[in-house]
Amino acid sequence: MSWFTRKQPSLTPDSEEGERKVKTEGLWLKCEGCGQVIWRKGLEENLWLCEKCGYHFKVDAVTRLKQLFDDGDFTEHDAALVSTDPLGFADSKPYGRRLTENRASTGLPDAVICATGRILGRPVEACAMELKFVGGSMGAVVGEKITRAIERAIVARSPVVIVSASGGARMQEGAISLMQMAKVSSALMRLDEAKLPYISILTDPTTGGVTASYAMLGDLNIAEPGALIGFAGPRVIEQAIRQKLPAGFQRSEFLLQHGFLDAVVKRPDLRQYLAQSFDFFCGKYA
Repeated sequence: MSWFTRKQPSLTPDSEEGERKVKTEGLWLKCEGCGQVIWRKGLEENLWLCEKCGYHFKVDAVTRLKQLFDDGDFTEHDAALVSTDPLGFADSKPYGRRLTENRASTGLPDAVICATGRILGRPVEACAMELKFVGGSMGAVVGEKITRAIERAIVARSPVVIVSASGGARMQEGAISLMQMAKVSSALMRLDEAKLPYISILTDPTTGGVTASYAMLGDLNIAEPGALIGFAGPRVIEQAIRQKLPAGFQRSEFLLQHGFLDAVVKRPDLRQYLAQSFDFFCGKYA
């Protein structure tokens, strides 16, 4: 009679079925551009680009710096700086708890990593924003770390690269956050007076106060394909002007066509593009 008895599968974590689910989880990702299911390892080897449609997946700040610098090597600066809660702010949760949770989930102290490394041999100061940390928002620590990176570049006579991925100024820090727009812009003016180049790389998304300040102040403003770039979102603009926006509005290709960007550069071409730009501004690196 045991032939006709269906054996119930074990639901314990030690079961073969449970192990199989754990081992395969997250190995495949779906492309948001074309819907293709892609092997995660293949994506990593292809700089997180879809081989079928060229869609640029979002990447974290550490991955971004490893992709930019020679051999993925860099030296991080000011990693000990962390945001406080100057206003005692609370929305759906207290700001202090939100910071703690984001530090735990991302492993980062705040929404930007600033580092020194080399791009095709040339020393460069680079800052990469982390979208997963409170939406990549710009607070006091983000402004301070970027300002310090610019000051290091002036001393070392190095170019500056900032990779933006942000929802804008961090509302939980109020006017303190808004002050960072002027603070970083002033530092970039000193960099300009020192005749050193700054290249701004805008990725998906770059919005709000970041777009209204350092993201658009580069000697070259370049973007990845398909990146959403703007101050307010398309839905807010449509509600304000009561008109339907054109297709592709606020995407990098649309902005390039209308003179808002200098170039749209695919990820595999980015390092070479930066190196050639530095040669143009600074001369060949010996």
